[in-house]
Amino acid sequence: MARKKYIYNPQTLEYEEYTPSRSKRIRRFLLFVLTAGIIGYAAVSIIQNTIGSPKERMQAREIEFLKLQYDIINDKIENIDNLLGEMQDRDDNIYRMIFEAEPIPTSIRKAGYGGSNRYEALNGYENSNIVKETAKKIDVVESQLYVQSKSFDEVYDMARNKAQMLSCIPAIMPVKDVDIYRISSHFGYRTDPFYKVQKLHNGIDFSAPIGTHIYCSGDGVVEKVIKGNSGYGNNIVVDHGYGYKTRYAHLSKAYVKVGQKVKRGEYIADVGNSGKSTAPHLHYEVIKNNKAINPVNFFFNDLTPEEYDKILELSEKPSMTMD
Repeated sequence: MARKKYIYNPQTLEYEEYTPSRSKRIRRFLLFVLTAGIIGYAAVSIIQNTIGSPKERMQAREIEFLKLQYDIINDKIENIDNLLGEMQDRDDNIYRMIFEAEPIPTSIRKAGYGGSNRYEALNGYENSNIVKETAKKIDVVESQLYVQSKSFDEVYDMARNKAQMLSCIPAIMPVKDVDIYRISSHFGYRTDPFYKVQKLHNGIDFSAPIGTHIYCSGDGVVEKVIKGNSGYGNNIVVDHGYGYKTRYAHLSKAYVKVGQKVKRGEYIADVGNSGKSTAPHLHYEVIKNNKAINPVNFFFNDLTPEEYDKILELSEKPSMTMD
């Protein structure tokens, strides 16, 4: 029950019960409602700005959870990238070396993975950078995995064809029963017998009488049969595949023709003295990817370790070529 209010009436000199008019009661009520509304609005604003609504607090927790998950995903991507790097290193420096294959260029392994607008749809959000960087990392790893997968396909094919490849690689001396001391000139810079200057000698000279049999050093197909009175003179070039070719020069006679398939150890020509030559001999070259390399490294089927060491020792000594 509401307490009664009394006021002093100076005219009657007595306290009388106070009863406000209707209009005053209405004004007081409206003032109360307005004040309560203002206080309530202020309280809600303060709570929302400092604490947030239950829904906003839930969304904030979800955002923090997603950020944590993105960090975890990025850590996993880093681990995958490191593992992929190790696979690439083994692929280039072990698997491909075994099969005499060229490593995959970095420009191919690290090739581009999309246009400049690839991630445009991810812009405009508070955490766009996190999402974009994660998407980029995934795309990079995906691109490199594709290249690595293709490389393993190639290595698998090379492994299946290894027996054929080994039979094609030059692996014997082209002249049988040769004393290593009859190798008159080795690979490297030597004195030219005609011009008396140091020149790169692209092969090995086997000193032998005219008519000595010459044998193909690996399976292949005859690419060239050339007759000439200068330079290499009469010579044969055999394409062994896998980037390998061999040349047999200064011949007296050839017994093969262009396009003919030949086998390792097959009799293909005779030693001669044709072309730019000072005495009967065979000039023999091994060519890999159009570049002459030292044939001594391919005589492993014919030399003992001691003979190989001796050839290397002899190759270090200065000498004059025979062509």
